[in-house]
Amino acid sequence: MRFGYWTPIFGGWLRNVEDEQMPATFEYAAEAARVAEAGGFEVTLVPELNLNDIKGVAAPSLEAWAVATGLAAVTTKLEIMAAVRPGFHLPAVTAKQAETINAISSGRFTLNVVSAWWEDEAKQYGGIFSAHDDRYKRTEEFVAILKGLWTEPVFDFTGEYYHLEGSHLEPKPTPAPVLYAGGESEAGKRSIVAFADAYLTHGGTVDELRVKIDEMTRRREDAGKEPFSHFGMAAYVIVRDTEEEAQAELDRITNVTEGPAYESYQQFISKSQLEQKVDLRDYSVSNRGLRPNLVGTPRQVADRILAFQDAGLDTLLIQASPMVPELERIGTDLIPLVNG
Repeated sequence: MRFGYWTPIFGGWLRNVEDEQMPATFEYAAEAARVAEAGGFEVTLVPELNLNDIKGVAAPSLEAWAVATGLAAVTTKLEIMAAVRPGFHLPAVTAKQAETINAISSGRFTLNVVSAWWEDEAKQYGGIFSAHDDRYKRTEEFVAILKGLWTEPVFDFTGEYYHLEGSHLEPKPTPAPVLYAGGESEAGKRSIVAFADAYLTHGGTVDELRVKIDEMTRRREDAGKEPFSHFGMAAYVIVRDTEEEAQAELDRITNVTEGPAYESYQQFISKSQLEQKVDLRDYSVSNRGLRPNLVGTPRQVADRILAFQDAGLDTLLIQASPMVPELERIGTDLIPLVNG
């Protein structure tokens, strides 16, 4: 199992805990990266939102690609996976930025291609927001330009959304960044099968993940494409010495109360097409992270992770709070139990 974690750019992952002792600063993100590398983590996902949907739109947050560039310079082993949303980026410029960060990191940079869901954010930041299926059509063109510029000496493109003439990009990224993507709608799955190298998903149960992995594997085979290189899942992890301690922490973080952090909740569930119903308890942490039930003693959590591995999962993208001490705990107590 590859252990990964979400870079903390929002000041936390909990919607009902005001101060998680993990400030939205690059210094904290860099400290988390150093601790993760030392503890056996292999990848970090840098999420991209220009507004803070965890703590509320007026709360601090960091810009994903600036953070990713900084992490590339202060780490030596971590794969740095930056989220990118086509409605907020020019594809040719993104291709060049990705090549540059890839060079800074000596080939450790990858992309999580995300079709944005937050309409208010697009209004505030001038991003492009459109109907659900249309977002995936734009994404397909966006990715086609990335791949074309990364491989062709001179690249032309004419599509519904983008037009390029005689475009050059040098040097080429070597290797080209792996493209991850996730989606649960029919339009999303079709697009991901067509353009992505690896598949990511929100948190789910072992049975839910087994069905999803089997389906996406079959779709990929039916399309005549190589198998996905990775299947990854988001998960919130609570590891404690006893079950009672773990349950007490779970109770603390799911004491859901209404507040400014829930302003994006209705937009999220209305603008996304999800396979699983999301309730406010699921939403108390980010990305359905509690559904995998990675809560308990190190042995209990390790056994659950191994069950996900048996279902076909090979990459776990962890959220925890506060991030630095929890990454240390997971590196010491959990990763050796899973990976020997």
